[in-house]
Amino acid sequence: MVNKIKQKEEETELLAIIRVRGRVGVRRDIEETLKRLKLTKPNHLVIYPKEDSILGMIKKVNSYITWGEIDKRTLELLDNRATKETENLYRLSPPKRGWGRKGIKYSYKEGGAIGYRGKEIIYLIERMLNR
Repeated sequence: MVNKIKQKEEETELLAIIRVRGRVGVRRDIEETLKRLKLTKPNHLVIYPKEDSILGMIKKVNSYITWGEIDKRTLELLDNRATKETENLYRLSPPKRGWGRKGIKYSYKEGGAIGYRGKEIIYLIERMLNR
């Protein structure tokens, strides 16, 4: 699967999706979508190619995850330093210096942790690997 992802990387952008919030109080349909994305626990990261179906699932669970585009160097860093659960699922530590000054219930734009980060997801992944 990693080889397929590396091959698709040349064609499309890759998305890194990290689950930020836990399971308590999550609606059933959102929990099922998180399971389909393989995000069963907080601080798990998955890599997917940027496709409409994945973006639709991200839109549905946006208040429980943070996500953005990653580059080839970050993918290699994950392969070398992160604990790999399955082909494209990595288990990370909580980020050094926390999620953000407002915590995990506010969007990234407001100073929190959830939602779209763009290329800034790379710096979050590095903080989660440097424990």
